[in-house]
Amino acid sequence: MTFSRPPAMGEPRRQTGPGEVARFTDHYFLRTKEIVGRHGDANVTYAVFMRRPVLAAPRFALDFLAQAATERNTVFAIDVLRQEGELVGAGEPMLTITGSLFQLVDLETLYLQRLGAACVAAYNACAMCLELPNAAFLAMDARHCAGAEMAEMMAYAASVGSAAAQRQADVVGFIGNATGDTAHFFGRETGLGTMPHALIGYAGSTLRAAEMYRETYPDEPMTVLVDYFGLEITDALAVCRRFPEFAASGGLSFRLDTHGGRYCEGLDPARSYAVLDRHAPNATRGYRTEEELRHLIGTGVSAAAVWRLREALDDAGFPAVRIVASSGFSPAKCRILAMAGAPVDVVGTGSFLPEHWTETYATADIIAYDGEARVKLGREFLLRRPSGEDRT
Repeated sequence: MTFSRPPAMGEPRRQTGPGEVARFTDHYFLRTKEIVGRHGDANVTYAVFMRRPVLAAPRFALDFLAQAATERNTVFAIDVLRQEGELVGAGEPMLTITGSLFQLVDLETLYLQRLGAACVAAYNACAMCLELPNAAFLAMDARHCAGAEMAEMMAYAASVGSAAAQRQADVVGFIGNATGDTAHFFGRETGLGTMPHALIGYAGSTLRAAEMYRETYPDEPMTVLVDYFGLEITDALAVCRRFPEFAASGGLSFRLDTHGGRYCEGLDPARSYAVLDRHAPNATRGYRTEEELRHLIGTGVSAAAVWRLREALDDAGFPAVRIVASSGFSPAKCRILAMAGAPVDVVGTGSFLPEHWTETYATADIIAYDGEARVKLGREFLLRRPSGEDRT
């Protein structure tokens, strides 16, 4: 059966503009706007905060507010209390917005949508970079995003988290992402990546896929997926032997993307323990949970799997070949692979995306009406600036 595109389906919409607020904001804000318009405006101050620690990533929200102020011929006084990439504590306002209640009240839904998820993703991206400081990260989150708006927000967040980590320590951080649309956040014109599993299936063998790639892109580095047939070691060595000079030049990489339903070629629990005993004998003494143990010696792309591929490449005389690891690289997994000293050169990840969506909820409360401090019961903490001084 062949499916065609429904005539009514439109192209993905990018960030909703201020002119479309009435269609996308919560209805009670529209009702409030009408009431304020009838009974008289007030000058208010909103405090915007989140309920968990995050990194400030406010650019999209600030751009939206600036555009809205221009379109509405008004001025919003925005006090950015935490600059982009700075740590923001749970319940700590990251910015305040002061202006006409009539002009601000219906904007809350849309500027909060542009804030919360980006702040959590930036926090996660920063943590991952700090855990594996010598690895380069590639943002491969686009396929996991709910459309182009989210993909843009998440690429921005990864760049913010990476820059924050680079300010804190000597880390490589995120060097690029998978799509051209958001490559500019990483200082690039195009996305990065070489081959998906589909190419391996099309070619019929990992080696033939590598040959096709080299024939098509002879002057570019190449990263070859090696898990399609479950022969991660065998296929990697076959490609190295087919292109020995390329392997020696450092232009060849292998990507481990073994799924969690099986072990990397030649491994099982006992052999995985043995690999770590050879290369990181103290690693299995530091785990605390079953999940952490799985990252060390379990199925999928474990620390043992990375070490086994490195070991095989070195023993075969290909020390310049690099290893790219993907599949579930969250901050927790990065921490465990760092503990095992896993020789990962590049991490392909989309797991900096927020895991628990409820953590991404940003909130805005009015804390002053016409200069008089007033906030709902239980949110009095918003009346205090980060310095500890009361607002007046």
